[in-house]
Amino acid sequence: MRSRRWDFISDNRADFGVKRICRVLGASRAGYYRHLATEQARAERQAEEKRTVSEIRAIHTEHHGAYGAPRVHAEHHGAYGAPRVHAELRARGHRINRKRVTRLMRTNHIVGRHLRRKKRTTIADRTAAPVPDLVMRDFTADALNTRWCGDITYIAVGSTWLYLTTVIDIYSRKVVGWSIADHIRTSLVTDAIEMAVAARGGRVHGVVFRTDRGAPYSAAAFADVCRRHGIRRSMGRVGSSYDNALAESFFQGLKRELLHGRRWTSKAQTRLELFRWLSYYNRRRRNSALGYRTPADFEQQLITTRTLSLVA
Repeated sequence: MRSRRWDFISDNRADFGVKRICRVLGASRAGYYRHLATEQARAERQAEEKRTVSEIRAIHTEHHGAYGAPRVHAEHHGAYGAPRVHAELRARGHRINRKRVTRLMRTNHIVGRHLRRKKRTTIADRTAAPVPDLVMRDFTADALNTRWCGDITYIAVGSTWLYLTTVIDIYSRKVVGWSIADHIRTSLVTDAIEMAVAARGGRVHGVVFRTDRGAPYSAAAFADVCRRHGIRRSMGRVGSSYDNALAESFFQGLKRELLHGRRWTSKAQTRLELFRWLSYYNRRRRNSALGYRTPADFEQQLITTRTLSLVA
C-alpha cells in the first residue's frame, strides 16, 4: 500500500535521505511531501472515525440491552442495524450520512440480527359468523385510533408455552394494548383490547381492528367486546401473512431482537422481559415507518402540533 511506502521513507530518511529512497522505490518525492503535509488532517480524521465507531458500538449495545436482555456479544450482534443507528446518531447531533454508517458497521463487523421468515398456520373457526375485510392490505391510517391491528405469537418456555397478543395503532405504530397468558382462550385477546381501550381513554368508537381469522378473534365473546366499544372488526384470509403484514412484521422484530438465540425456562422472567421489550419498543426503538422516530415521540409530536394549532 502507498501509505506503507511513505511510512518506510519516513522511518529511513535520516539514514539514506528522501531523494535516494524515492529513486530506489520509484516513488514521487512530491507525493511523499504531500503525504507529510496532510498527516495531521489524516490523524484527526482517523481519531474522529474511531470516536464514531465507538459511539456506534455503544448505540448498538445499548439497544440490545435497553429492555433488560443479557449483553453477551452485544457489540457484534445487537438489535439495531445501520438505518436505526444512523437515525440515533443524527438525533444526537452528528452530521453523518447513512452510507458512511453502513461502511463503518460493515468494516468493524457490527451487524444487526436477521431471522429467516417462518410461516405460521392460523387455525380458523369455520362455524364463526363471517367478518368483512375492511383494510384490503392497506396498512396505512390518517389519524390515531382509526385503524388498529393485532395478532398472537407463541413463545416456548421450557416444555410449555406462553402466548402474547398485541393491539397496534397503525398510524403511530404504538402498541396500545397487549396480553400475556399460558393459554389461548378468548380472554387472551379480550384483555388486550380492554387495555387498548383504556389506554386511549375509551374514545375508540369506529376504529377498525384488523386480525387474522384465528379462533380467539372469531369467538362470540370477542365480538361482544368489540361491539360494546364500537370497534369494527376486519379479517383477512386464512394462511396469508400479507393480509396482516404489519402485525407479522412487529412479531418478526420481537423475535429477532429479544427471543432469538435465547432459551426461556421461567414464565415469570419471560413475562418481565416481554413487558420490558414492549415498553422499550414504544418509548425508545426508532421506527422506519415514522421517519425513525419512536412511537411515543411520534404521538407526542402530534399532541404538541395539535395544541399549538388550537392556541394559534
